Amino acid sequence: TGRRPPHRKTAAFGDQQQYPEEVVNIIKSAFTGGVVGWVYGGVPAFHQARRAFIERSQGELFQNQADAVQSAHRAGLRSFIRYGWRWSWRVAAFVAIFKASPSAGLPWLVRGLFMVSVVLCFLAFTGALFRMHLGLQGLAGGFIFGTAFGIPAGGLIVFIQKLAGETLQEKRNRERREQYEQKLAEW
Repeated sequence: TGRRPPHRKTAAFGDQQQYPEEVVNIIKSAFTGGVVGWVYGGVPAFHQARRAFIERSQGELFQNQADAVQSAHRAGLRSFIRYGWRWSWRVAAFVAIFKASPSAGLPWLVRGLFMVSVVLCFLAFTGALFRMHLGLQGLAGGFIFGTAFGIPAGGLIVFIQKLAGETLQEKRNRERREQYEQKLAEW
């Protein structure tokens, strides 16, 4: 008689469900893009609104200096939240679409290779898709923006992968092979 494979347990209430690595990476990247977009849009808006409030309220009487400073900070915070949110969701959506394009849309294109041209294509596609609602001019503008942004971004990604010594695909293949060998040894 041969050995039977170990019994697989069903997920209990407290167990966490594992999501595919690509989905987790898309969510993490979108969140990071959202935070960067919030800072990018919010910090200049905060300073501008605070400066405008101070210029506008020169003749106003405040109870004390702390009240004046607090009012200026509140005006800046409102602008930080408003303009930060505008940039945040846009950058998060752009990053999520860009990250999802290769893994969901055209996986056959990037299997085994990751070059600047691949990043360039996906960023041009993402830019065009993101500005498609503005018509043909918006589509062309988004394509040009994505292309212009894709060259340095692709170069940076390839440079970081060369610096690390292995590409993401090689790392994924190595981890899968090690996991398979570990399961085979356990079985």
